[in-house]
Amino acid sequence: MEFRRIPGLPPYVFTIIDTLKLEARRAGRDIVDLGFGNPDIPSPAVAVEKLAEAAHNERNHRYSSSRGIPNLRAAIARRYAEQYKVELDPDRNVITTIGAKEGFSHLMWVLLQPGDVALVPSPSYPIHIWGPYFAGADARQVPVGPGVDYIENVMAAWDYGWPKPRVVVLSFPHNPTTATVEKEDLQRLVDWARERDVVLVHDFAYADVSFDGWRPPSILECEGALEVAVELYSMTKSFSMAGWRMAFMLGNAEVVAALAKLKSYLDYGAFQPVQIAATVTLNEASDYPLEINEIYERRRNALIDGLNRIGWEVPHPKGTMFVWAPIPPAYRHLGSIDFAKKLVTDCDVAVSPGVGFGPDGDGFVRFALIENEHRIAQAVRQIRRGLPELG
Repeated sequence: MEFRRIPGLPPYVFTIIDTLKLEARRAGRDIVDLGFGNPDIPSPAVAVEKLAEAAHNERNHRYSSSRGIPNLRAAIARRYAEQYKVELDPDRNVITTIGAKEGFSHLMWVLLQPGDVALVPSPSYPIHIWGPYFAGADARQVPVGPGVDYIENVMAAWDYGWPKPRVVVLSFPHNPTTATVEKEDLQRLVDWARERDVVLVHDFAYADVSFDGWRPPSILECEGALEVAVELYSMTKSFSMAGWRMAFMLGNAEVVAALAKLKSYLDYGAFQPVQIAATVTLNEASDYPLEINEIYERRRNALIDGLNRIGWEVPHPKGTMFVWAPIPPAYRHLGSIDFAKKLVTDCDVAVSPGVGFGPDGDGFVRFALIENEHRIAQAVRQIRRGLPELG
């Protein structure tokens, strides 16, 4: 039987490490899992309590709205007003999505078709590359990373490419590279896009995960952004609500309306008790991301200080729940898959191979800060024992 779209997908390289990890655990080994970015911090108590209460109300068992209930859209609009001084109309500038990946994927359907081009980061969170592909479009990869000017690279790619790209995907703080931008950088991109009929799609998954007093800018803070930009904001990392699948697309009213029209054919929105609980969380637990940040910052420091101490030099990221670590020189010849395998087999530590985020990531591995500081310290000790050529 022949299938469409699926044959073009490469093997999901993360499953290689997952398989090794499971085999090791079945053999009785204690693997410190710093691979999959699945938050271990519990969701806010108020969210859980409100979910249970709303689920007991049989009126909430019916279909909801694919745009999201009005109070939820109003709550996220208030958050943007408070956090970023951005005024959004909940009815025109906001739509809820069943997680950011769903929102992004379906957004590509309304923005792109065969023959169109999107510019996407490289390395990249996989859906940023494959979302345009699922829409039948071409995804041209543009280098990103610490010390790399993604904005300048996007402009150059647009100038020299044909046909001219109509969508630019960006995501800062960036997964997996942890690269960041300032508001001035985003303003430069918005000004550029306004002159070229380009739609900017900013995946703001790590909006609230930042360290050392630095605050990530929203693209919607930029002057003129509502003319050309939309932003995906998720409660997954900010409020540690990964399994709840609650996110939003905010920004340009025409793009929001287009996505709403498509989604009206595809879904009836998230389970209404989840939306009600998310509304209460945004209204009553708005400071919860600050508590989460403190945890991730301590874990970041424990991991990077430990790695640097044993001779693996890694910079401190300013945001995300990840550490993007260059493979140590003595092991660079292995490439990211074989090096990640070695970490499992010789160190009992699981990480994500950088090549899983695209070929430009092959010289790196990604650590996820999903274990407590004691387990992270254990991982560092095991890495020191298992990689004798460090330092």
